[in-house]
Amino acid sequence: MEEPQPLSKVKHAKCATLNFNKALEVSVESSFVRALPGFSIVGMADQSIQESRERIKSALSSVNFQFPAQKITINLSPSDLKKEGSHFDLVIALLIATQKEKLTCKDFFVFGELGLDGHVKKTTAIFPIILSLASTHKNLQVLVPKEILTKIQQIPGIKAFGVETLEEALLFFKEKRFEHLDETVQSEKLFENSLTIQGKTYFYPPSFELDFADVQGQVRAKRAMLISAAGMHNILLEGSPGCGKSMSIKRLRYILPPQSIEEILTSNAYWSMNEEDEELSPLRAFRSPHHTSSKPSIFGGGSSHAKAGEIALAHNGVLFFDEFPNFSKTVLESLREPLEDHKVLISRVNSKISYETKFLFAAAQNPCPCGNLLSQSHECRCSQVDLNRYKNRISEPIMDRIDMYVQMGEETSQEKGSSSKEMFAQVLKAFIAQKERGQKELNGKMNEQETLHFCILDDEASQTLEMAKNRFGLSHRAHQKILKIARSIADLAGCEKITKEHLLEALSFRKR
Repeated sequence: MEEPQPLSKVKHAKCATLNFNKALEVSVESSFVRALPGFSIVGMADQSIQESRERIKSALSSVNFQFPAQKITINLSPSDLKKEGSHFDLVIALLIATQKEKLTCKDFFVFGELGLDGHVKKTTAIFPIILSLASTHKNLQVLVPKEILTKIQQIPGIKAFGVETLEEALLFFKEKRFEHLDETVQSEKLFENSLTIQGKTYFYPPSFELDFADVQGQVRAKRAMLISAAGMHNILLEGSPGCGKSMSIKRLRYILPPQSIEEILTSNAYWSMNEEDEELSPLRAFRSPHHTSSKPSIFGGGSSHAKAGEIALAHNGVLFFDEFPNFSKTVLESLREPLEDHKVLISRVNSKISYETKFLFAAAQNPCPCGNLLSQSHECRCSQVDLNRYKNRISEPIMDRIDMYVQMGEETSQEKGSSSKEMFAQVLKAFIAQKERGQKELNGKMNEQETLHFCILDDEASQTLEMAKNRFGLSHRAHQKILKIARSIADLAGCEKITKEHLLEALSFRKR
C-alpha cells in the first residue's frame, strides 16, 4: 500500500489593494503540488494581476530560478475581495523563489511591479496604499521599489526599505538585511524651508514662480488676496476682462500658509489615486477646471471606480473657477456641501466614498455677459434681461458660502506694490499666531465652536457687529464668516483681540 503524499507546504506574505480610497490587507499564499506543471493565480485577481504570470516567469529567470515540474497556485485572500494592480508582482515572485527555503517575509508588506529583466518598478497605487495602511497598522514594515523609497519614508510611524531588483529583494530576506539597516529619514531633509511651532514642523516652498509684483496697482484686490491666504478664505473677484482677476488668483497659491507633512502626504495620495505621479512638494495644489467640465470630473465619480474629482484633488490647496457663472447650474449648486462641510460624498450602488475637501475656493467673473459693465472705455451692450439672467446663475446660497467679494476696476497705475515674498512674510506671521493660539484649523476652516472660542471681539467691535447684523440682515453663516475674516485681519495686524477697525474691513468685503 502506497504511503499518502504529504500536504504541500503553504507560504504566506502580505500585500494590499485599494478599495476605492482605502487600503485593505491581502494575504498572499503559495503552494507547490504534484500535478501537471502550471501556474495559476486565484482570489478575484483582475487582468493586471493575471498578466503578472508572464512578467514573473521572465523576472525569475534573471535570478536563475528553475520552475519545478509541479503546479504552482497563488491565492489572494480574502477571496471575495476584488484585487487589482501590478504591485503584486514582487510579493508573488518572492514566494515562488523562496518556496523551498526556510525564510519568511510575512512580517513585511511587499510592493512592486517587475520588469522582464527583474527590475522592480513603482506604481501610482503604492503610495496611497501604504499611507492608508499606516493609519491602521502599528510598526508597519514595507519593502518597496527604491525609486519611491524617499517618498514612503516621509510617512510617520513606518519602517521602509527599498530594492532595485528581484535579486536584491531575495538577498534582503536571505541575509536579513532589515536587521542591520536603518533607513529612517527626517522630513526636514526632504524640503528646504521649514518652521516648528509647539513641537510640530511645517513646510513651505522656497521660491515664488509667479509674483504679485507683476500685478500693477489693484491695491484693494491684493489686500483681499493677502487676507484670503492668511485664513484660507473663499474669494470671488469681479471685473472687466483684462483687469487682472485670473492673474492675481494664479499667484495666490505661492503665498498660502505652510503645510504639515500629514497634509502634504494626504494631498499627494489623492493625486496618486488619480494616477497623477507627483513628487512630494510643500507647494499647495492648484486646480482650475474649465467651465465646460462635467459634474463627475469636478466632484468625482465613475460606475466601477469612483475616482476623485477636481474638488478632492484641490484638498489643502486652491480650486479656481474662472468664468464662474458659465459653469453649469448642477455644478454650481453641488458646490454647497464641499464648501460648507469640507467633504464630498460619492454614492454608488456598490459603495459610498467620502473625500476631504478643505480647499480655498477662488472664482473670477465678468460683471455682465459682454464684460464691459464696469469699463470706463468700452460701452456695455447687454440688456437688463441679459444682466438679470447672468446674475441669477449664481444663487444666494452659493454667494453666502463665499467669504470675500472684490470688485476690480480698470487699473491705470503702474505701481507694482507688494511682492509675493513680502505678502508671504505677512501670511507666515498670521499663520504662526493661529497655531500658537492652539488652532487645529486655519481661520477660514474653523467650525462654529472654534469660531466662538478664538474670535474674541472687544466691546466696540461687538456693538458694531450687532448693528451690521440688523442693518444688512446677515445670515448666521455670514455672521460667522465675518468673524473669521476679522480674525485673519487681526492676525495680520498682530492683535490678540478683534477691534472695530478689523471688523469694518471684514464687512467691506461682503457683497451687498
